[in-house]
Amino acid sequence: MESTATEDTGTVEFRITGYAHPDAQALSAEVQQEYVRRYGDPDETVMHPEDFEAPAGLFMIVYLDGRPVACGGWRAKQAGPDGMRDGDAELKRMFVIPAARGRGLARAVLRRLERTAVEAGRSRFVLETGTEQPEAIALYESEGYAAIQKFGIYKDHEQSICLGKELAAAV
Repeated sequence: MESTATEDTGTVEFRITGYAHPDAQALSAEVQQEYVRRYGDPDETVMHPEDFEAPAGLFMIVYLDGRPVACGGWRAKQAGPDGMRDGDAELKRMFVIPAARGRGLARAVLRRLERTAVEAGRSRFVLETGTEQPEAIALYESEGYAAIQKFGIYKDHEQSICLGKELAAAV
């Protein structure tokens, strides 16, 4: 899937690349540095490229005039501990480089990821973020995400915030 739109600021392309793609790895390294700046450490969550391959997941990169500037993906989850349900999809690695912020790219990526998750049969998005990412929290809340039971390796951390959104009614 590739979608192109021209804005005043350039050509924006949304490409499904997979998590193993070199641009995905470069953006992931940048987001890890963002976590180090905000929290003092990188995210230790285990990420396997195959988790983001259809039909169990997807990873998308946004290019602005051919340059990778934003990304995000989801991976399927199944019922289990910490409130996970069959049909859940976990949102991962949502990130926009500082130079491309303020253009609505994160919201556009989020909405496209939601749509692709619904198309793949997923019914709820879940995510973990943190108190030091107020702009991310504001985005998710403005898109209808609400607090859910904490999950993942940071569930016992004070700074961890877990949010979820039912997708069937969202798309």
